[in-house]
Amino acid sequence: MNDKIQNVAVIGAQWGDEGKGKIVDLLCEEFDVVARYQGGHNAGHTVKFADKHFALRLIPSGIIHPDKICLLGNGMVIDPDALLEEMTNLRAHGIAIDDHNLLVSDAAHVILPYHRALDLAREEAAGTGKIGTTGRGIGPAYETKVGRYGIRIADLLDPDVLKQKIEFTCAEKNLVLSEIYKKDTFDPAKLFDDYLEYGRKLTPRITNGTVWINEQIRAGKRVMFEGAQGMMLDIDHGTYPFVTSSSTIVGGVCTGLGVAPKHIHKVIGVAKAYTTRVGGGAFPTELDDAHGEHLRKRGNEFGTVTGRPRRTGWLDLPVLRTATILNGIDELAITKLDVLDEFEEIRVCTAYNVRGKSWSTFPAFAVAHHDYQPEYRTFKGWKTSTVGITTFEDLPQAAKDYISFIVDETEARASIVSTGPRREETILR
Repeated sequence: MNDKIQNVAVIGAQWGDEGKGKIVDLLCEEFDVVARYQGGHNAGHTVKFADKHFALRLIPSGIIHPDKICLLGNGMVIDPDALLEEMTNLRAHGIAIDDHNLLVSDAAHVILPYHRALDLAREEAAGTGKIGTTGRGIGPAYETKVGRYGIRIADLLDPDVLKQKIEFTCAEKNLVLSEIYKKDTFDPAKLFDDYLEYGRKLTPRITNGTVWINEQIRAGKRVMFEGAQGMMLDIDHGTYPFVTSSSTIVGGVCTGLGVAPKHIHKVIGVAKAYTTRVGGGAFPTELDDAHGEHLRKRGNEFGTVTGRPRRTGWLDLPVLRTATILNGIDELAITKLDVLDEFEEIRVCTAYNVRGKSWSTFPAFAVAHHDYQPEYRTFKGWKTSTVGITTFEDLPQAAKDYISFIVDETEARASIVSTGPRREETILR
C-alpha cells in the first residue's frame, strides 16, 4: 500500500450485505486499527477462512486478527448484553479478546429493553406498511439519542446519572407501551441493576474513543473505518423511510468516530455483482421469479443476524453511481461474482425512466410511488465456474467484460473481485 494511503474507509455501496466483513478481514493485515462508526447489532458480517466461519454483529472483523485493535465508535448504539454474548461466542471459537484489543467509546449510546419493545410494537402496528426492522431497538435508541435523553456508555459507570436517566426514560416509554400498544412495561429498578452490572463488566474497555483514535492517527497507525449497513440505507441519502437510523456513508466516519475528513485517505466501495436488500422499500431491479430465487439460493442470501431471505435482483448501476458520488469511492470491491456463473444471460440496469426522463443516478423523489422503470443492458453469461479464481486474467472473457463495464460506468477501479466466500477466494488487482 502506498505510504500516503494511511487510512481507508470500507463502505457498502448498495443496500447492505455486500460482503464488507470479508473485505475488511482480507485487508486487515495492512492496518493497525479497525474502527466501526455506526449501527448496532442489527447488521452482521460473515467471515470465512478455510474451515472457519465467523458471524459478527457488533465487533469489527479485525478482531479475528490477534495484533489488531478494534474500536466501537460513538456513532453506534450498543446493546451491552448482545456485545458480551458476542465476545463469549468468539472466545469459545478461540478468538482472544482482552481489555486492549477491543475498545468501546464512552459516547456511544445504549440500547435498553424498552427500545426493543417499541421497535417490535411499531412494526406490528404498521401492518403492511412496516419498514422491516430487525426488532433490535436500533431506531428507538437513535431517537432517544437525537431527543437528547439517551443513555450513553459513560452513564453505565455513574450510578446516580444512570438511575435518574432510566427512571425518566422508563416513565415515558412505559406509558407509550401500555397505553398505545397495550404491551408489557419495564421495572426501572431492575433495569438499573442490570445495566450497572453491564457497566462493571465493560469498564476496562470503555474509553474516550475520539481522543484515542486521533492519538493512533497522530502516532502513524493505519486505521480502517468500517460501516455496517449499505449507503442506500443512509438516514439522509437512502430510500427513506425504508432506511436505518444512522449515517452509513463516508461522512458518518467523521461524526461517528470524531475523525477529521483529511484523515480518510481512500474509500473502497463494496458491491455485489448483483443486488440484494432486506426489508421493505424501493428495489427497482428486484426479481420475483426463478432468476431471483436462483440468486438467493446460490448466493445464500439469508440474513446473518435474522436469517431472513433477502430480496434479490440484477445489478443496479444508478445505485452504484450514487454511491460513488456520495462517498467519493476510489476503488470497488466486487463480491459474489461466482453467483452469476450459471446464467445464460445477465442483465444490468443502466438507468431509470422516470416520467419519460432518463435518470443515471437514484431518483429519491420517485421512491414514494415506485415511479421508475429500469432500463437494462443484457450481457452474455460465461456459463463456467469462477469459484476460487485468484487472477483477473484467468476469468472467462465474458466475466472480464462484465467487470470492465461496471468500472467504465462508475469510474472506480475494481481492485478486488471476490470469487467465493472464503478469504483466499479473491482476485487482488
